[in-house]
Amino acid sequence: MDVLTALLLLVHLIPVSTAKNGVSSKSRKRIMPDPVTEPPVTDPVYEALLYCNIPSVAERSMEGHAPHHFKLVSVHVFIRHGDRYPLYVIPKTKRPEIDCTLVANRKPYHPKLEAFVSHMSKGSGASFESPLNSLPLYPNHPLCEMGELTQTGVVQHLQNGQLLRDIYLKKHKLLPNDWSADQLYLETTGKSRTLQSGLALLYGFLPDFDWKKIYFRHQPSALFCSGSCYCPVRNQYLEKEQRRQYLLRLKNSQLEKTYGEMAKIVDVPTKQLRAANPIDSMLCHLCHNVSFPCTRNGCVDMEHFKVIKTHQIEDERERREKKLYLGYSLLGAHPILNQTISRMQRATEGRKEELFALYSAHDVTLSPVLSALGLSEARFPRFAARLIFELWQDREKPNEHSVRILYNGVDVTFHTSFCQDHHKRSPKPMCPFENLVRFVKRDMFVALGGSSTNYYDACHREGF
Repeated sequence: MDVLTALLLLVHLIPVSTAKNGVSSKSRKRIMPDPVTEPPVTDPVYEALLYCNIPSVAERSMEGHAPHHFKLVSVHVFIRHGDRYPLYVIPKTKRPEIDCTLVANRKPYHPKLEAFVSHMSKGSGASFESPLNSLPLYPNHPLCEMGELTQTGVVQHLQNGQLLRDIYLKKHKLLPNDWSADQLYLETTGKSRTLQSGLALLYGFLPDFDWKKIYFRHQPSALFCSGSCYCPVRNQYLEKEQRRQYLLRLKNSQLEKTYGEMAKIVDVPTKQLRAANPIDSMLCHLCHNVSFPCTRNGCVDMEHFKVIKTHQIEDERERREKKLYLGYSLLGAHPILNQTISRMQRATEGRKEELFALYSAHDVTLSPVLSALGLSEARFPRFAARLIFELWQDREKPNEHSVRILYNGVDVTFHTSFCQDHHKRSPKPMCPFENLVRFVKRDMFVALGGSSTNYYDACHREGF
């Protein structure tokens, strides 16, 4: 029996209403724990399948929902790249055989896949900021290279783009039919998987994908901190957080035993196996329904996977409690949030540039932003996760603007630290934009403790 079939036969994995492929699309997009549809005890395999984000039927989403007298003004989209090949190999085992060419008659499929390949193959003249212009525009290796975007990853973002097009362009007319390059702001890290994910989303999103209007800027930092990356206190928080992770791992004797068993199977020292981060490769086997590797000493199996994944979940839980990661996140996410509110402020003044911003990024980009916003219960960013900031104008009071925050299609605005008490204080149905501005300009520093009132001072605080 193959891995995925075995998983789906576990009764509590299958919610009451099932989609065609046996996993409910509704259950997959939950980001906050739901006591009705989810296993009563956190199930590592269930969590892993959510992380895979295997494309299925179109999901329902809450993007673009607002009272009728509100007008959508601008949208800012942060994505994690789609499904990728592992970054690490389990030592002395055969790499999982996954084909990274894009083939129309292979699952998962999207109606725009062939047109996407055709369009990308003609894009060699695209002018992107260096060094992006040296990257391939779509994945194309019969055996995936390390970290390469897969067909699943491309389809995930074609779907994201199509969904956002239906809402933001067809329904809300965010961009005019004759849109121009300066109405988009596009930024990606220098990895092929982020550039290609951004291109796939845009191809699904734009009614007329014109290479002359597509300009990606390069972001050297995974935190998207641009010219504000030097922050010693942020790095100190990160070192303390890494120490916390290390101490938690030392306490987990079952995890150490599991690494020891796996090391014997592949015939390497335990330390070497642990350094190869085997969960990364094992998740790829799981997401692609490929058996875990075997040697003449035995097989890596589902029980090994469950122990490592359970530890990961436990680590996330302790991370929330200890708050070191929150300190890292408040400083790590400040530059990109500051940039986002500046762009939004220009839109409130009636400027028509950069109405749609796309940041094609990584889990280590989205995770600090979620944490900084106070969304501590949000799940770790799955493949092709999307975090969206919407800016709205009240037509009845044109000087008043509101903001909505959505994570994987779920409206989390009133879970954020800057708007969770809004309904107690105000009858307004939407979260005021000023709340977000005040949060970024002042409250993020208050949350760090100390007397700092700006980013530079908070980053160079003595005696931390």
